[in-house]
Amino acid sequence: MFITGCIIVLATLVLLVKHYEARMVLICSGILMCIIGGVAMSGLDAFAKGMKSGMITSACSSMGFALAMRFTGCDKHLINGLAKILLKVNWLLIPGVIFGTYAVNMALPSAAGTAAAAGAIFIPILMGAGVHPAMAAAAVKCGTYGSMLNPGLAHNPFVAQIAGVDVMDVIAFHYRANIASLVVGAVALMAIAYFFHENKGHVAEGLEMEEDFKVNPIFALMPVVPIVILILGSTGIVPLFKMGVAQAMIIGTVLTCIITRTNPGNLAKSFFEGMGKAYGDIIGIIIAAGVFVAGMNAMGLIKAFIAAMINNPAIVKICASVGPFILGLVTGSGDAATFAFNEAVTPHAEDFGLSILQMGSMATLGGTLGRTMSPIAGATIIVAGIAGINPMEVTRRNGIPMILAMIVGMAVLLM
Repeated sequence: MFITGCIIVLATLVLLVKHYEARMVLICSGILMCIIGGVAMSGLDAFAKGMKSGMITSACSSMGFALAMRFTGCDKHLINGLAKILLKVNWLLIPGVIFGTYAVNMALPSAAGTAAAAGAIFIPILMGAGVHPAMAAAAVKCGTYGSMLNPGLAHNPFVAQIAGVDVMDVIAFHYRANIASLVVGAVALMAIAYFFHENKGHVAEGLEMEEDFKVNPIFALMPVVPIVILILGSTGIVPLFKMGVAQAMIIGTVLTCIITRTNPGNLAKSFFEGMGKAYGDIIGIIIAAGVFVAGMNAMGLIKAFIAAMINNPAIVKICASVGPFILGLVTGSGDAATFAFNEAVTPHAEDFGLSILQMGSMATLGGTLGRTMSPIAGATIIVAGIAGINPMEVTRRNGIPMILAMIVGMAVLLM
């Protein structure tokens, strides 16, 4: 039974690496293992349970808000506003773009969406300043994990639900590690740019930024309104703002509708379209991961894995960070591996001398950084396309920075 289960899991990983539809692969593998394990209904029960996931409100409302920002053009005002500031400090362009992209991804939690929106502005700016196209793309890609500080990122409420705490408590726990990893990654990438002389001297061809774009400062602030509300409320600075993620996203959307004088009907349509996309893409992965974990439980794989870690506690910290990191790298998405790990192993974190927040945050950060380094991630392909280079060129430059970022981030989480 154990050997058969391992074969199915390995086959699942191979199919994921080959870019087969992740939800289909995870669900089919999970149900197959449940059938072999003699509990065929367990997989279907896990599917039904996942449909009522506690992350629905935060994930769907955040994606709805992100599409509302795209519809109103407020995300474009934010990015162009950041771009104009960066142009005033030329020597800080590369780290500035990394931090700028990170800030955009905090407000709009979609790596691919951020890569497309921020890359269209920041990459031409860097190339126009003489930065090598591949380095320009790598700088934008390096900043596409700011979503870890957004309460709407599905992993944050997922870990919060397991730990029995508020989603802002999860962010409060891992934000130092996240920012430390960002600083290390930015410094390392900038050092690589200077060492290989890719920070200046290159001539841009065929890419021009929208120089005559007039930034409306009020419009540019709209994407960060929900984040500000949630932070002020959760820290107690403004007790009136103590509320859930969905409520903050609705307030931000309504305020944006008023400020931009957008047709409410069209904006509502865009918001709910984003909610539906989130359920299909994000909650769908969570549901599929739950079915897959149910299958592994049916065949005794989880029990065996936990027993192996209990007998060898030294490997727990490696498994929690390096495992999701590698899977994020080879599959281009840290979601499937991270959700599966957090659902299967993280609830038992205390058995290994770690808190649920520690293990959950380690798995999330590891998977996110692995995806940020991956040459086949959607965001990597997007920035490479904008810069006109091969996606592997981005990974070659982001490889060392992301590995260093992971080491430092994990060290901070274990303090």
